[in-house]
Amino acid sequence: MLLRKTGMMTVLLKRLSKSRFRISTQLYAGIWAAVALTMAAGMVGWFSFNRVGEAQNVVNDDTLPEMAAAFRVAQFSSNLVDAAPRLATAISQRDMIDIAAGIAATNDSFVEQLDELEKETADTEQYQQLRIYSESLISNIGAIYNDKVELFGLATDKEDVQGELATLRIRLDNIMLPVLDDQFSDMINLPPSGQGTTRTESSFFEDQMVVYRSLTEIRSNATIAAQLLATALGLFDSSEVEPLRGLFKATVDEIEVGLGDLSELEQQEDFQQFFSQLSTLGLGTNGGFNLVARELRLLDRQNELLANNRVLALNMVNEIDVLVNSARERAVGATLASDQAIRTGRTLLLFISIVSVAGAALMAWLFVGRVLLRRLSHLSNRMLSMAKGDLETRVTIKGRDEVADLAEALEVFRRHALEVQRLNLVEQLATELKEKNIQIEKVLSDLQRAQEQIVVQGKLAALGELTAGVAHEFRNPLNFIRNFSEASKDLLAELREALDEPTADLTEEDRVYLLEIADYLESNLERIRSHGDRADRIVEDMLRMGGGSGERQPTDLNRVMHDRLNLAFQNARAMDADFNLTIREDYDPTLLEMEVIPQDIDRLFLNLVSNACYATNQRRLTMEASGVGEPFMPELRVSSHREEDRVVFRVWDNGGGIPSENIDDIFNPFFTTKPTDQGTGLGLALSSDIARQHGGLIRVETEEGESTTMIVELPLVDTPSPTPGQHL
Repeated sequence: MLLRKTGMMTVLLKRLSKSRFRISTQLYAGIWAAVALTMAAGMVGWFSFNRVGEAQNVVNDDTLPEMAAAFRVAQFSSNLVDAAPRLATAISQRDMIDIAAGIAATNDSFVEQLDELEKETADTEQYQQLRIYSESLISNIGAIYNDKVELFGLATDKEDVQGELATLRIRLDNIMLPVLDDQFSDMINLPPSGQGTTRTESSFFEDQMVVYRSLTEIRSNATIAAQLLATALGLFDSSEVEPLRGLFKATVDEIEVGLGDLSELEQQEDFQQFFSQLSTLGLGTNGGFNLVARELRLLDRQNELLANNRVLALNMVNEIDVLVNSARERAVGATLASDQAIRTGRTLLLFISIVSVAGAALMAWLFVGRVLLRRLSHLSNRMLSMAKGDLETRVTIKGRDEVADLAEALEVFRRHALEVQRLNLVEQLATELKEKNIQIEKVLSDLQRAQEQIVVQGKLAALGELTAGVAHEFRNPLNFIRNFSEASKDLLAELREALDEPTADLTEEDRVYLLEIADYLESNLERIRSHGDRADRIVEDMLRMGGGSGERQPTDLNRVMHDRLNLAFQNARAMDADFNLTIREDYDPTLLEMEVIPQDIDRLFLNLVSNACYATNQRRLTMEASGVGEPFMPELRVSSHREEDRVVFRVWDNGGGIPSENIDDIFNPFFTTKPTDQGTGLGLALSSDIARQHGGLIRVETEEGESTTMIVELPLVDTPSPTPGQHL
């Protein structure tokens, strides 16, 4: 066992002795030395960056968020303070509500920032004081809002009092003036005292004079009282309210005294009721003086609250300054610690860099230059000569390291070079064969596509001939039906004329009965003619699907779309004078003329824009009939743009989209959602055939209940097309 362990140690020592000559061993030693220096530099950098990171965290996670939150609190508090005067000076309840809504949003943001500041700040005492100020500010603004609501109510009550006061003034004149006139007339009709009058007449004259003077004084005092109340309603100084109230009350008392002298007047009760209303209007609980006093008290309170808000704002700014200064001091301390860590790390990294550079220089001079580069240069020159074609000279480099192993491998490579050349030739031939195969596959694909197109053309040609024959045979009985329908209509007209002539053979009841039968027959003939016209349109569309349209010609598709759009709009307007349409056109100016069949493209574009006009008008009529929602405005957008190998036309409308259950059927012949007298169901089928005839396609994008986009794609390059009379 001991001998076995000794043998294993001997083998291991021999391997280590041989490995000292290996380049890998020497490189490993150099690499590990570099790794050690790198790790040392990394530790220094890690220590420095850790200190910098800690300082940065103090700034980013502590001081900066606290300062930012403090600034935002200051900003929102300033906004609240500025909003309070605007709330107090709102001229209408709508303005007050709008301003209050803005204050509520600002208040929410303000409270949110206060909560954020509470999380970030370390100065609890300053924050608590700031919270107290903010709650006082918010409470003051709430009080201002409540006072403003009450002020608007008082303003309404004042307007009511002013209206009632104006009415009482008019009633005063209506009540007092006739009584004064009557009293004055009675006095004029009596002779004055001492001029041939008896003692009774003289006493009566004096009594009437007393009544007249009392009435005059009452009217004067009532006018003064009304003027005092009107003046009070316009006061802006609360100190002037009570003096005017006292004058008003004294004037009312004088009126009541004067009313005591009018006990014999018939109108005394009316006077008493009128002046009672005047007194209540001025001195009642909701009288003018109380309203003015309450209004001025509220205004004074608002001014006090606004002044208090300004003081609170200054106090909050001072508290925020304290918080910001505290955060700034912490940030400065963290920055100084970061600078110290950076200076220490810079010194250590400079030392490690000097040691690394010195070691790299020694390795480059002793190992790389003397051991590697010279031998590798010889090996490189030999490889270049082999690349130039010298495959006869052997590759020989002495040594027991990896370079010697590489030389041996290169010698093996040299021996197989000729075989490699032959393999390269085979590979080149294989590449050329692969390219030929790709070309053949492309040609085969084109042939298959052409074959499929020819088969479709043949089928459609046969279908076109069959359709044309059936349509022709179908049109003959249609013509007979229409002709006999017109003839029968003429006969009915003659029958009406005969029935209108009086004759003894028919009673009035029989004549009315025959006229009713004639009406029914004429209605039925009209239905026959309408359905005959529809059948004739179907025959016409079938003939279009089976017949030729013309030859390809250079055509400006933008111009064709523009013309067909205008034509479709005019047709829709002719059918419904109330129809209106917003048209937006966006054509690609770089789109040049294309080789197409103009008549077919006209038909395709006209079908698409006509369908769009119909859909938007139907949606307009439906919404107008329901009376629900905002007024609907039909809109149509047409655009074109050129892509790499094709041109794309888009026709968008807001006609309500296509139901999902109809999407798969819209291009099928005879499928339509229009009434039987307005559509045949062949328009989109014919349009799809025209697009396919030109090598393109039609597809649809729809949002049910909103809009539809019909997309026509036509290739820019000429594609094989069927002969005239065979639509794809």
